[in-house]
Amino acid sequence: MKRTWRTAGVAATAALALVLSGCGGGGGTGGDDTVNTTFNQAVNTIVNQDDKAGGTLKFAITDAPDSVDPGNTYYAFNWDFTRLYARALLTFDNKPGKAGLKVVPDLAEGLGTPSEDGKTWTYKIRKGIKYEDGTEVKAADVKYAIARSNYTDELTSGPKYFAQYLDAGDYKGPYKDKNLDNFKGIETPDDYTLVFKLKQPFYEFDYLLTNPQSAPVPAAKDTGLKYQEHPVATGPYKVESHQVGKSLVLVKNPMWNQASDPIRKQNVDRIELAMGVNGATLDEQLLAGTTHVNLGGTGVEAAAQAKILRQDKLKRAADNPLTGFLRYAMLSTKVKPFDNIECRKAVQYAVDKTAIQGAYGGPIAGDIASTALPPTETGHTKYDLYPTPGNKGDLNKAKAALQACGQPNGFETNIAVREDRAKEVAAAEAIQQSLAKVGIRTQIKKFPSGDYTSQYAGKPEYVHKNNLGIIIAGWGSDWPTGFGFLSQIAHGEAIKPSGNYNEMELNDPEVNRLLDEGIRNPNQAEREKAWSQVDRKVMESAALLPFIYEKVLTYRPPSLTNVYFHEAYKMYDYTALGVK
Repeated sequence: MKRTWRTAGVAATAALALVLSGCGGGGGTGGDDTVNTTFNQAVNTIVNQDDKAGGTLKFAITDAPDSVDPGNTYYAFNWDFTRLYARALLTFDNKPGKAGLKVVPDLAEGLGTPSEDGKTWTYKIRKGIKYEDGTEVKAADVKYAIARSNYTDELTSGPKYFAQYLDAGDYKGPYKDKNLDNFKGIETPDDYTLVFKLKQPFYEFDYLLTNPQSAPVPAAKDTGLKYQEHPVATGPYKVESHQVGKSLVLVKNPMWNQASDPIRKQNVDRIELAMGVNGATLDEQLLAGTTHVNLGGTGVEAAAQAKILRQDKLKRAADNPLTGFLRYAMLSTKVKPFDNIECRKAVQYAVDKTAIQGAYGGPIAGDIASTALPPTETGHTKYDLYPTPGNKGDLNKAKAALQACGQPNGFETNIAVREDRAKEVAAAEAIQQSLAKVGIRTQIKKFPSGDYTSQYAGKPEYVHKNNLGIIIAGWGSDWPTGFGFLSQIAHGEAIKPSGNYNEMELNDPEVNRLLDEGIRNPNQAEREKAWSQVDRKVMESAALLPFIYEKVLTYRPPSLTNVYFHEAYKMYDYTALGVK
């Protein structure tokens, strides 16, 4: 799952007008309510708990979501945010701490019922759930939603787990085949029953159904890529207006029924999202209380960070959680000379990871990483295959690796980054300086965040043609297990012509085997052992260069209520928030 770090955007002027507009709830800090709160309090408990409803909750982000279509998004913040208007079959419990990792029913009545061989999973959806237009949600709508998100060429942003694991034959997708009965991977024997048919056992299947791709979509309302202009709501809020890439406004959905939704409440009257806000400006608005939440969940930038840590009053309203995200670079195994493992090892040994850590903000931004799996995921073990003194690089080992790969004088390559993410650019510059010391000459290529994976770094044809040997990115688990973290960035079958997150293009038969066999093993301990083996195999390939196990410094304005860090979504729980 992607995490976003965005610091600038072309829509800043329009977005600022929305953020700064006056309306109920959040016009300022609301007094010094930080006196009763403490630093890191929201990591494990609910801060400013308040049942009072009303007002306007204001989000802002420095660029824009990849899409607000629940079936076409892969940003972590959006899997959190879409729950405000879209109900997946299952979700994670709305509780702080480890309790939030529990999978619970949402649109479904209960968790899945697996067959004895683990290849069939059955779900019953709640009766009487209505769309914003008053029509009832049917099982076929969920089936259609999964078909459109996984079996079309148009929707490329999200993962393709269902296409990978459902036994659907050569199904072409609903845009090419209008007869949904031809989609054999899911059966709907009645209006409220879904039966998923798998190619193999998949013992974490309930986790997969927390994916917003399982939120229903009525086929008659599907407009392909334009569906994001107004996705049809099943949650407590619906779209009032949406200027794609500029602003989004949600208002109460009158067809939502609290009695049928054990997870959400309508805590506010209105939700505004401003897009394209300058990062420093966004931080200033958070500190002033005119914006309540940075939608990206990525924490404040350097200037605000220093201010918060320096002033006790501000620090009491801040949190610094370990998010479970990994910051890293992938070395493309299909871009010469990185098709040679020794050239990849040269980069592993040459980089100064303390300098990269500094680019992200120093120790408060996270601990230096040496593995693919972060400490928060099952299967994580601590080791380092490429140790260097003080994590500052080892030039002698790097030069020896260059000699071994036939490039004793170094070589040229390009580093891909997202242009609006200052921390990523700074990390690229740190890598550039480290590699120059051993003769590896690099140019930093900057690309827009919104199209980074669809058109540039995640499009193998473009990567090969433009010599993008080093691709800077970040990742968090789709669900809290080693498989949920590794499968989409390490399995060979996850490599896609567009929207590819296995940017190293690793297609190691042993990695693929361990993932495939692990997920069909009903024994949890043995699955966790398999994920640990995958982690080591990935690191042995030298194609993944881990930077830090991410932490972020977030600020919660005193006017924000019901705030807590959600362990599953790795940021504040957006469905719980209110204002006063």
